[in-house]
Amino acid sequence: MISKHVGQPVDFIWHRDTNLSTYDAVIIPGGFSYGDYLRAGALARFSPVMNSVRKFADSGRFVLGICNGFQILCEAGLLPGALIRNRDLYFICEHLFVRTETADTPFTNELERGSVRRMPIAHAEGNYVCDDATFAELKDNNRIVFRYCDKEGRVTEAANPNGSRDNIAGICNRGRNVLGLMPHPERACEELLGSSDGRDIFDSLQATLAAVA
Repeated sequence: MISKHVGQPVDFIWHRDTNLSTYDAVIIPGGFSYGDYLRAGALARFSPVMNSVRKFADSGRFVLGICNGFQILCEAGLLPGALIRNRDLYFICEHLFVRTETADTPFTNELERGSVRRMPIAHAEGNYVCDDATFAELKDNNRIVFRYCDKEGRVTEAANPNGSRDNIAGICNRGRNVLGLMPHPERACEELLGSSDGRDIFDSLQATLAAVA
């Protein structure tokens, strides 16, 4: 899907592969790694490739974690906080709205701050939690990238599908080269799928890679 819509070659990396030296970006997709046993992402963080992903991110290259990928990035310590069971304790699969909180990341530079995007979610553990110090740092350093909202862009309790703190749907690291989000932009790349709003995230990454090439 990414190769088709963004026009970039894509390789699938086996979790035991450890050489990422030839790549410009790593995308950790959604799904249910290790059956989500113990806790979503808790076992996947021990996969051999994750040491390489950590070094890859530390070198300033780009890492995008989607849904289970976001959970894995938190469990691996590449992003702060954790994703726990949804507030109502059931699996949610639906299209909803998220608001872009910052265009100042490699993944959102083609988006406008405050713009509303319609993308699907599909998770049972998407409730983002963190301590007060982490939350303050995320806010103070403009690291909250997406928030759940209504169609008009209002961030309300009713628009929060899973109980995430402050309606957080996605955050980035201090270096801004690692992004994790629970909504699925790859499932919103063409209208046939119900929305093409997710495509701009991949277009942003492509623009970033072109600029640094």
